[in-house]
Amino acid sequence: MPFDWKEYLELARSLQNHQGDGYSQEAAFRSAVSRAYYSAFCHARNFIRDHEGFIPYNNATDHSRVRIYFQQHRQIDIAKKLEKLRQWRNACDYNDTISDDLTQLLIDALEKAQAVIDRLK
Repeated sequence: MPFDWKEYLELARSLQNHQGDGYSQEAAFRSAVSRAYYSAFCHARNFIRDHEGFIPYNNATDHSRVRIYFQQHRQIDIAKKLEKLRQWRNACDYNDTISDDLTQLLIDALEKAQAVIDRLK
C-alpha cells in the first residue's frame, strides 16, 4: 500500500506539541515545518500524477516542476503556497538561525500545508 503523505502533516502537528529528551523545541519545530512541506508537496505531486497525467522524475527537479505545473494550470494559489512552504523548509533545514518567529512560522506552515491538501481532494 502506498504511503499516505498526509501522515507527515499529522506528525508535524504532533511535533508542534512535543519536546522530548535529547532535543529542543526548536528542533521539533524545524522538523515539523519540514514535514509540513513534504506532506503538501508529495500530496500535490501525487494528485497531479494520478488525476492529470503529470509524470514526476522522482528527483529534486520535481519541487520546481510541480509548482510550475500548478502555475501553468491556473492554480497560482497552490503554487504560491508550495513555494512559501519550500522556502520555510529550506530555512529550517539549512540555516543555523531562523530570523522569523519559529512558533508563528510553524503555525503558518501547518495552515498552508492543510490548505493545499484540502484543495486537492
